[in-house]
Amino acid sequence: MLRRTTAALAGPVAALALLATACGGAGQGSAPAAKKTGKVTFWSFVKGSDEVAAAFNRSHPDIKVTFETVPSGQEYYSKLTNAVKAGTAPDVAVVEYPNLPEFAAQGKIEDLSETLGPVVKDQFPQAVRQLVDLGGRTWAVPRDAAPLMMMYRKDFFARHKIGVPKTWDAYRTMTEKVKKADPDARGGVLYTDNPGLLSALTWQAGGKWFTAEKDSWKVTVDDGPSKKTAGYWGDLARKDLVRSLSSLDPFWTSVQKNQTVAYVCASWCAGAHQATVPDQKGKWAVAPVPTWDGKPASGMYGGSSFVIPKGADNSGAAAEFIKWITTDPEGMKAWVSSGTSSMFPADPKLVPVTKKAFGTEYFGGQDVYSIGASSYRAIRRGWTWGPAMGTTNTAIVDELPKVAEGKADLPEVLSDAEKTTVKHMRQRGMKVTAP
Repeated sequence: MLRRTTAALAGPVAALALLATACGGAGQGSAPAAKKTGKVTFWSFVKGSDEVAAAFNRSHPDIKVTFETVPSGQEYYSKLTNAVKAGTAPDVAVVEYPNLPEFAAQGKIEDLSETLGPVVKDQFPQAVRQLVDLGGRTWAVPRDAAPLMMMYRKDFFARHKIGVPKTWDAYRTMTEKVKKADPDARGGVLYTDNPGLLSALTWQAGGKWFTAEKDSWKVTVDDGPSKKTAGYWGDLARKDLVRSLSSLDPFWTSVQKNQTVAYVCASWCAGAHQATVPDQKGKWAVAPVPTWDGKPASGMYGGSSFVIPKGADNSGAAAEFIKWITTDPEGMKAWVSSGTSSMFPADPKLVPVTKKAFGTEYFGGQDVYSIGASSYRAIRRGWTWGPAMGTTNTAIVDELPKVAEGKADLPEVLSDAEKTTVKHMRQRGMKVTAP
C-alpha cells in the first residue's frame, strides 16, 4: 500500500541531513542504556491516549505510566519546549511530523537510533521511516498517518439533493447549495487557529514549501499551488461559504447545532467526530477528498510520532512503552477500541487490527479505513517539512483571523510567512537560497 508513497512523505535524504548540521549538530550520540522498569510520565493530546496508558499498565506490571493530557497546537509545543529547558520534561511525548524536524535540530529530544532505531527499521515502510529518521538518526517512532478525507451529513445532502463533490469546483458549488438550503449551515471550515489543514491541502495541490538543495534550503511557501489553494479557501471564507472557526470547541459546537454539515479532515477525524457528537449516529458519511482535476490526490493532515524528550527521567521504560503503543497489536486495539480514535497505523500491517477494533455503526456500516487507504495511496510526492515550521505556522496563524474577517488576503499571508521563515532560518545560521 505504501510503495507508491516512498518518496512522498518526507522528501529527499539531503533535506534531513541538513537538519543535523544547520543548528550546530544537535543530539550528539544516543542515550545510554537504561533500566526498563519504573515510572513513566506520558504527555499526549491524541484521542485514546488515556485508554492506551491504562491498557499498557494492565499488561506491564513492572512499568507504571502516568498519563497527562495536554493542549494541542502551538501551546503544547511551547509547553514541551519550556519543560525541556526547565528539566521537567515527561518521559514520553507526542510530536506531530511537521514539528519533529525542528525539535530534532534544536536538541530537544533524545536520539533513539540505538534504542528504538532497529524497531523503526524493522516495523515500518521506508515512506514512514523518512518522517522520523532525520540526518541519519532516528528521533521518534511513528504512530499513525493522516491521509485526507471529507466528512459530510448524508441526510442533509439527500434531503436537499446535494451531490458529494469530487472536484474543488464541485465543492464550491456544494457550499453554495448548502448555504441556500439552510442559511445557518455551511459546507466547510476555515480554521483560524491552525494552519495544518491549509498545508495539507497545499501538499495535495502539489505545493512544496521546503526543498533541500546541495547545501542549503529553498523556501517556497507561496509557490503556485500554494497560492492557488490559499486563494480558493480565502475566497470561500470571504464569501461566507465556509465557517471561520477555531478547530476546538466552537467547531464541534457548530457540528452539534447542524451548522457545519461537511468539512475536510483526515483519517483521525472519524473517531474524534463520533466521540464528540454521538447523537448524530447514522447521519454522517466519509468520502474521498475533492481534487483539482478529479483524479486521486492527497496530502497528510497531521500524523503523530512519539519521542523521548531530552532530560527524561526514565528513558529505558519510556522506550518500552513507545514500542508497545506503536507496534504491538494490543496497543493498536487500545487506541481505537474506545471509539474515540480512528487512527490509521503508520505500519500498514496493523491496519486490519484497527479496522476490526473500530466500530462502524456511527457511519452506517461504512468502511472508513478503505477510504483512508485509498487516500494514503494517493499522497503526492515531493513534500518536505522544514526545520522552522513553528515560525512558519505562527506567521500564518497570526493572520488567519484577519483572513476570516476579510481584512487580509490569504495568498499574501503565505508570502509574508515565507519572508518571516527565511529571515528566521538565516538568523539560525542556515543557508537559504532565493526561490
